[in-house]
Amino acid sequence: MTTAGHEWWRGCVIYQIYPRSFQDTTGDGSGDLNGATARLAHVASLGVDAVWLSPFFKSPMADMGYDVSDYLDVDPIFGTLADFDALVAEAHRLGLKVFIDQVLSHTSDKHAWFQESRSSRDSAKSDWYVWAEAKPDGSAPNNWLSVFGGPAWEWDATRRQYYMHNFLAAQPDLNFHNPAVQAALLETVRFWLERGVDGFRLDTVNYFVHDRWLRSNPPLVASLAGTLNETNPYLFQEHLFDKTRPENLEFLKRFRALIDEYGNRAAVGEVGDEGRSLQTMAAYTSGNDRLNMCYTFDLLGGAFSAAHVRGCVEAFEKAAPQGWACWAFSNHDVVRHVSRWTPLGGDTDIVAKFAVGLIVCLRGSICLYQGEELGLREAELAFEDLRDPYGIRFWPGFKGRDGCRTPMPWQVGADNAGFSTAKPWLPVPDQHRARAVDVQAGDDGSVLAAYRAALALRRVHPALVRGSIRFLDAEGDVLAFMREADGQRLLCLFNFGGTESSWPLPDGFEIAEVFDLSGARATLGDSGVLLPPLGTLLGRLR
Repeated sequence: MTTAGHEWWRGCVIYQIYPRSFQDTTGDGSGDLNGATARLAHVASLGVDAVWLSPFFKSPMADMGYDVSDYLDVDPIFGTLADFDALVAEAHRLGLKVFIDQVLSHTSDKHAWFQESRSSRDSAKSDWYVWAEAKPDGSAPNNWLSVFGGPAWEWDATRRQYYMHNFLAAQPDLNFHNPAVQAALLETVRFWLERGVDGFRLDTVNYFVHDRWLRSNPPLVASLAGTLNETNPYLFQEHLFDKTRPENLEFLKRFRALIDEYGNRAAVGEVGDEGRSLQTMAAYTSGNDRLNMCYTFDLLGGAFSAAHVRGCVEAFEKAAPQGWACWAFSNHDVVRHVSRWTPLGGDTDIVAKFAVGLIVCLRGSICLYQGEELGLREAELAFEDLRDPYGIRFWPGFKGRDGCRTPMPWQVGADNAGFSTAKPWLPVPDQHRARAVDVQAGDDGSVLAAYRAALALRRVHPALVRGSIRFLDAEGDVLAFMREADGQRLLCLFNFGGTESSWPLPDGFEIAEVFDLSGARATLGDSGVLLPPLGTLLGRLR
């Protein structure tokens, strides 16, 4: 078990559950905590070590729960605190750790803290949020933009000031320069620690602190301009002052000190920092007094090549040799990776099997997103079916995040693929129904079988869980690296290309045993290793 020992989080495999789309037990079309509990046996059968629950706290659901109105309670659509306790108990019975999403950078505008803060400039919580005067002409205090479109400032007629919001106007940003705010947030974290959670996923972890002087951001440097998706004007700026401020590290130290009080707990941060995310991830995980691990969006985009993966991993290893990464290919915020990476007319199953083979071999912990073990593609939804405010705002240039959030298909022949007896909050695509869990469960050649096999290999090889990583020279679109630990040496080869490729074995390399990672197995010849298109090799060296 990779979860044994004090640093159980090193090399652990985390399975992300998006509760609203996992399993409905109440017949209202939305998933709930009891549904997640009922399906934990499936999660455990994959061979993962932990689950991460996306937000289930009380919320008006303007941003699907990432707008929290009460950090200390469960929203009725998901159940009750007793239901949460039952989920934790069942997860622990199955040997699974439990991570929960902590949305600390902002609250809902319906949160009692914000209601008091906006009521008066003299209220006890008047400076709990980021308030600023208008410019003499009435315009916003600076040029900061919201990720979800438009200025990052909203005028409040009661206080006659602007408040800052990095996302929706209904998600006002908390003022982390106020020690009382930090203390109150840490107490909400303590509440869940007391209920037995094992770890936290910190949403938008580099957005917590803003520049206290509210300096405007400069334009994006010319070297990066045009390299990002410029559907959103947010990406025209270099975000020097509205996020990733140095004071953030001090709060992370306070957070780490709190969870360390409870022993054997962990935290993973989400870093969204265009152009410097790997450096930020390194800063946030270096040493033993910050976050245990972080993930970025560097492998959550469209780039799919040996050079890109090697560049990301090497950049992190160089910047934080003592830090720890958490790699992911899909989550609730991005297009599913088999859709991003499969060429038109290509076989998504082959890409899915290749991807899981790759991620289990990378140094770090890993996150898997519900449904990727079935090889689900991004769902194509009609505009009228969208629920994501981000997608509605930027449609059709950007279709939002609902395409990766559709319900989990459990049974091919059941209503709504076994997710709910009622009309689901998002549609269940027919192509997803055809890939339901019960369809793949008995098929040794399925994507589901490949996930279970790959995760089983990772669990029994210490070099894959905690070993060092060293990249080897390779030509074409072949990624080659070594994983080593406890005297075990594993050779990992991945051919990202669409044609067969040969990789010559270096002097002194003798493969004693080959393990099947993806079904597209390499063959050993006199000249070295022959890798088919999207072929893989995991070999133990003598």
